[in-house]
Amino acid sequence: MRSRTLLSIVLLLAVVAPGPGAAEQGPKLTKIGLLTPSTQTNAAAFVQAFRHGLRELGHVEGKTFVLEVRYGEGKFERIPEIARELVGLKADVIVASTDPGIAAVRRETGTIPIVMAYSTDPVGTGFVASLAHPGGNVTGLSNVSPEMSGKRLGLLREVVPGLSRVAVLWSPDIRGAVFEYRETEAVARSLRLELQSLEVSSIADLDRAFSTMTSQRAQALILLPGNAIAVSKRADIVAFTLRNRLPSMYAAKEYVEDGGLVSYGPSIPAMYHRAATYVDKILKGAKPADLPVEQPITFELAINLKTARSLGLTIPQSFIQRADKVIQ
Repeated sequence: MRSRTLLSIVLLLAVVAPGPGAAEQGPKLTKIGLLTPSTQTNAAAFVQAFRHGLRELGHVEGKTFVLEVRYGEGKFERIPEIARELVGLKADVIVASTDPGIAAVRRETGTIPIVMAYSTDPVGTGFVASLAHPGGNVTGLSNVSPEMSGKRLGLLREVVPGLSRVAVLWSPDIRGAVFEYRETEAVARSLRLELQSLEVSSIADLDRAFSTMTSQRAQALILLPGNAIAVSKRADIVAFTLRNRLPSMYAAKEYVEDGGLVSYGPSIPAMYHRAATYVDKILKGAKPADLPVEQPITFELAINLKTARSLGLTIPQSFIQRADKVIQ
């Protein structure tokens, strides 16, 4: 009788006891991929802004989602490889930055939702059918605003008296940059400024551009937005301009924070922060095809007065008062 009772207890425990590994099982975490061609250092503020945006929307990293970040580290031959890696991880949604990064992910998947954190001309590149109706698995944010280049040229002339010859660093492989360059040309003609076109599609091109600026005695530099090479080599570009006492104009304040002279453009961290809203909507069931592509509506003017003093420039007080960020 006693042995039968013991046997019953053993069998009962076998039924109710959890199997191996059952304690480790929990709710499935959403997997979010993020691809940036830049270096981990240069992209740190952008990734942090994206994480902050997700937290504000109630997503808790490690509890409701896991973020898989991949950096190109400025080696653009790696972008297709890390795009394949993120797709292979079966991410629920992938956030990608710059046209080369977006294009690489899009080549790998037509089903996983892709959110553009930063793009130049998503319609022209074929990422979306239109800004209002993307129509596929891609949506997000676009910085297509060629009129900004003309404004940047005007601002640069405002802080550099006697400016007559300006080097323009850009990539003809980026459709948005083509529009930006044409706009810069038109404004340069109206201001009677000579432009030196420096096309940069590789790191080797950047080294040649530095040599050309030196030999042709450029008086200032404008860097057009969207160039992934320039994003990854931000510190090198700023160091070159400082070493050669070259006033410089950029589309993002991060260059000015690193020592560049002046910038005018949308906040890139704000665009990454906004990209989190797209991810949130998609995770809640929205289709990328139905989410209109957004463009930035606020722009920041930044000036580095320390750099201005080192260049022997006196920045007008009216300019300083208009600036959103002034670095002393």
